Amino acid sequence: MAKKKFVEDMFNNIAPTYDKLNHILSLNIDKRWRSKAVRRICQTRPQHVLDIACGTGDFSIALAQAGVSQITGIDISEGMLEVGREKVRKLGLDIRMQIDDCEKLSFPADEFDAVSVAFGVRNFEHMQTCLGEMYRVLRPEGMLCILELSVPQNPVLLWAYKLYFLHILPAIGGMLSGNRNAYRYLPASVLAFPKPQKVCQMLREAGFRDIETRSFTLGLCRMYIGIK
Repeated sequence: MAKKKFVEDMFNNIAPTYDKLNHILSLNIDKRWRSKAVRRICQTRPQHVLDIACGTGDFSIALAQAGVSQITGIDISEGMLEVGREKVRKLGLDIRMQIDDCEKLSFPADEFDAVSVAFGVRNFEHMQTCLGEMYRVLRPEGMLCILELSVPQNPVLLWAYKLYFLHILPAIGGMLSGNRNAYRYLPASVLAFPKPQKVCQMLREAGFRDIETRSFTLGLCRMYIGIK
C-alpha cells in the first residue's frame, strides 16, 4: 500500500480519539510549541494562511484566535477534518477546511501570505514535491512555517525518548484508540524523519531563502522557517 493511502486510512481510523490521546501523550507540551509557531507567523501580519495537514484543526484554530482573518485548512483525511469542522463550529470561528493533496494543491500560484504545516510533514510520501507546491502557492515574500517532532541529541534523553516513543506510547495509544499499529507508525515516522540539515537543504532546493531552524524542549520539536 502506498504511504499516502496508509496515512489517510490510519488517520480516518484514529480521528475520534486523536485529540485526546495527542494531548495526553505529549503532556500538553504540543500546545506551547504551536503557540510559538503561531507567534512567528503572525509577526508577518498574514491575511490568508494555508494550513496543510491541518488534521483536527488545532493549528488553524490557534491562528484564528491569534487574529489571522482568513485561514484555509487542508488534509487528506476526511475523518480528521470532520472532527476539526465540529471544533471550529463550536468555537464560532470562520475557518475553511477541505480535502486536498499537498502533492498537487488545487490553489493558484501566489495565493497565500503564509503556509503552515504542524506535525504533518513527516507523513508526506514525496516531501520534496510537497515543498515545491508550498512554494508555488505562496506569494512573493510569503513565509513557510513547519513545526515537527524531532529526535533529541543528548544520549540520556535519547534513551528515555526511545523507551517512551517506541514502547510506552504504542501500548497506551493502541489500548485507548484500538489501533496499536497507528501508534507504532507515529513514533517510527519521527525517528525516520530527515535530520535538520537535510530539511534545510530540501527547503533551499524548493526555492526558499532566509531559512531558520529553532529547537524546542531539548530537541523534542523543531520549527523550520523559509521565505519565498
